Amino acid sequence: MIVYDGIKEEFLRSVEMDTIAFEIEQNIYEKMNRRTARNEFRAWENSLEYMYKVLNDHEIPRDAGVAIEYNIPQTSKRVDFLISGYDQEAKSNVVIIELKQWDKIDAVEGRDALVETYTGNALRQVVHPSYQAWSYAMLITDYNQAVQDGKIGLFPCAYLHNYRRREKDPLDGPQYESYLEDAPAFTRGQVDQLREFIKKSVVKGDNKELIYAVDNGKIKPSKSLQESIAKMLKGNQEFVMLDEQKVVYEEILYASRRTMEDQKKRVIIVQGGPGTGKSVVAVNLLAQLTNEDQFCQYVSKNSAPRCVYQKKLKGEIRKSSVDNMFKGSGIYTDAGEGIVDTILVDEAHRLNKKSGLFQNMGENQIKEIIHASRCSVFFIDESQRVTLSDIGSVAEIEKWAVEAGAEIKRLELVSQFRCNGSDGYLAWLDNTLEIRETANWDMEDIDYEIQIMDSPHEVRNFIFERNRINNRARILAGYCWNWKKEGQNNPDVHDIIIDDFEISWNLKNTSTFAIDEDSVNEAGCIHTSQGLEFDYVGVIIGEDLRYENGKVVTDFTKRAKTDQSLRGIQKIYKEDPDKAKALADEIIKNTYRTLMTRGMKGCYVYCVDENLAAYLKECLKK
Repeated sequence: MIVYDGIKEEFLRSVEMDTIAFEIEQNIYEKMNRRTARNEFRAWENSLEYMYKVLNDHEIPRDAGVAIEYNIPQTSKRVDFLISGYDQEAKSNVVIIELKQWDKIDAVEGRDALVETYTGNALRQVVHPSYQAWSYAMLITDYNQAVQDGKIGLFPCAYLHNYRRREKDPLDGPQYESYLEDAPAFTRGQVDQLREFIKKSVVKGDNKELIYAVDNGKIKPSKSLQESIAKMLKGNQEFVMLDEQKVVYEEILYASRRTMEDQKKRVIIVQGGPGTGKSVVAVNLLAQLTNEDQFCQYVSKNSAPRCVYQKKLKGEIRKSSVDNMFKGSGIYTDAGEGIVDTILVDEAHRLNKKSGLFQNMGENQIKEIIHASRCSVFFIDESQRVTLSDIGSVAEIEKWAVEAGAEIKRLELVSQFRCNGSDGYLAWLDNTLEIRETANWDMEDIDYEIQIMDSPHEVRNFIFERNRINNRARILAGYCWNWKKEGQNNPDVHDIIIDDFEISWNLKNTSTFAIDEDSVNEAGCIHTSQGLEFDYVGVIIGEDLRYENGKVVTDFTKRAKTDQSLRGIQKIYKEDPDKAKALADEIIKNTYRTLMTRGMKGCYVYCVDENLAAYLKECLKK
């Protein structure tokens, strides 16, 4: 959907008459039934004045197509500005311009395509504008049949009209070089350069015909995208499915195909404990359904698994349209009915009610995902709810599925591929942490290596030794130590200090702690390890979990102030202490259960509380 479209001559006239922002505001209300915020209105007035200067060139044809706020079909992404026409050889072209009002940015080291700037009333890490423009072009190319069949060339760029470039500018950092090559960034004082960029692709006007073709193009994954993800998956042993994984995969595949045939909305719930292969099934489905011409997306609330699976699929490739297949769970707040063929929701227990930076957008992520998809698949383990804002449950999913009139199917992944092929360790852990009573009082005959260490140094030594094998061992910790802001990108700043033992939290300048070569020197938290697996983990249990008077107890007051998992618990405690304690008890125990089940072959544990260490050792001897 396009909010505003016309030809260059009409656009220039509207800017001259000071009506362009009002026209866009009116169109948004008529097409989307949405009121425009004042800051958004002012942004249009400001940026479009600059685009007037750029297009006020007689060599840019008067009847070139112009579109503003193009909503890429079946996504929540909007392209700021489009110009269409034909080049010297009569080839069809559309120039994509991402407009930014920023006047200052800082480069972000160690994170692909991210910069830091003041936006949304705060200093934030956001994608580089060249990456943003490039990714939009790739998204349209990969899913718009009109662009594919009509061989419409897309030429992305960014225009930071308030930004004064300087020598060795952070905007031009070496880590952004490949994106700048494909989508150059123009800044204040570079009107002429931007004009020349446009005039290479738009020599003759099209009377907005190409804009119309793009806007009405059928959504279908391109052959190049299908071949790309199939090639990435082929031969990758980490994504080979076994036994029940293959059975569940085929069941979901059949249901999704049925939906494409009969157009009946379906919701599939796949329950499975740690290591049962939920993510493996999801990634394989993403590849196969895309190969069958479906518009399919992999979704998770937590970014860690998305980033790791992206990197594993892409290998050493920095730029890939596969990135556009992995999405956060909050992107469907304004999505239309059934705009995505199949949405695969990994770690569904982590879904939130509200979306956005301030949890102020949308109504309910589960409802929105079901609404936005024809077929939705939720992979869930209710025992991995680790924050107060996590609402994912089978009951909640079924409630919204019923409201949507969807057909519901429940599946289960039961074989335990983590923990060396044994469910016994999980049952022992649940019993020992007093999460639920099981028959597993001891670890006898259970082929899994677990040791309770007397010092965190021992944990680190074991993990270092195991990690030398294949970089699949990590140290993890409960969130009982503050994450020092000044050291978030510095491994020499140690956040966790226990007597003479010191270690840094996982660094903020990477999103792939689980597979980075140097991250064995850091401690991961629940947010960077949940949904992922290692061969061995070392777990440091803080003072929020203790053993007192013959019981395993939790203490939310020992959680770090920088932890958001129990945000709001103090307010609940003042109103209802028993409720607060019960909620905190569930979250804290689930957190350690999740951390202690990240290792497929072994887990080495250090407890700050000596009584808890003695209790765990005794449980292992029984």
